[in-house]
Amino acid sequence: DYELCEEWGHLYPVPREDLVNLRREHLLHLLEMGDTEKALQLLQRIEDPGICLAISEQSLDQHPNLAASHFLADYLTAHFYGSLTTARRNEIQALYIGSKVLLTLPELSRVNYFHLSSRPLLMLEQLLMNMKVDWVAVAVQTLHQLLAGQEIGFTVEDINNLLSKYAEKALNFPFTLKEKRS
Repeated sequence: DYELCEEWGHLYPVPREDLVNLRREHLLHLLEMGDTEKALQLLQRIEDPGICLAISEQSLDQHPNLAASHFLADYLTAHFYGSLTTARRNEIQALYIGSKVLLTLPELSRVNYFHLSSRPLLMLEQLLMNMKVDWVAVAVQTLHQLLAGQEIGFTVEDINNLLSKYAEKALNFPFTLKEKRS
C-alpha cells in the first residue's frame, strides 16, 4: 500500500507534509520488519535532501526499536552530518554509540537498558550498579573503539573516571575489621 501511495504522489499533487508523513510511516514499517535494504532504497529515492533529512529525523524521534534507531542514527550521521546543529549531531552520535553498546548486551537484557540508549555513559553506570561486570568490560571496549576521534559530550577520560569511582566504592567497607583476640 505504501508503494501505491508513493506512485499516486508522483501522478497527482500531494501536499509536502502528507508526502513526508507517508514516507516516514513507510520507512518505520520497513525498519520494524527488519528490511534495512528496502529502507535504504526508500531514502535514496527521495530527491529532495531537505525532505530526506526531515523524514529521517522524524523517524528517529519516534523512538523505534533498537535496530531501527541504530540504522537511522548511522544514516543521519553519514549523510547529513554538516546539516545538523552541533547539539543535534551530538545527540544522534550518542544514540548511535548507545545503540551499538546495547547490541553488545545479551538479547534478553537489552530491553532493560533501551531507555538509556541515548545516554551511553549513564547506561554504563547502570550496568556497574547492577554488578554486570562482564557486560561492562565488553561495553567499555566498544566505547573505546567508537570514541576514537569522536566528540559527543563525553570522552574516554569520563569513562575511566566512572570506572575508578565504582572501583573505589567496591573497595569501601562500611565497618572496621576487628581483631579477634583469644
